[in-house]
Amino acid sequence: MSHVFSEETHRNLLARIPHCTGREVADWLRTVEEGPSLVRFEEKVSWLRGAHDLAYGHAKAIIHEYDLRRAARRLL
Repeated sequence: MSHVFSEETHRNLLARIPHCTGREVADWLRTVEEGPSLVRFEEKVSWLRGAHDLAYGHAKAIIHEYDLRRAARRLL
């Protein structure tokens, strides 16, 4: 299963996360950072969904954003 969103879809999902979950995206990214050391994208999504009762699209967007930011940090 592909985990690629269009940029617009990804941004729209991120924008809705605070309203739908009651937590800011930065809080979710910290949760992922402090969570278990999982390697595969879908494992991370499944963990986030199961541990925090998130919708699949929201969990997927959070993990995708986490991976994007982590990759950007490596480039600096």
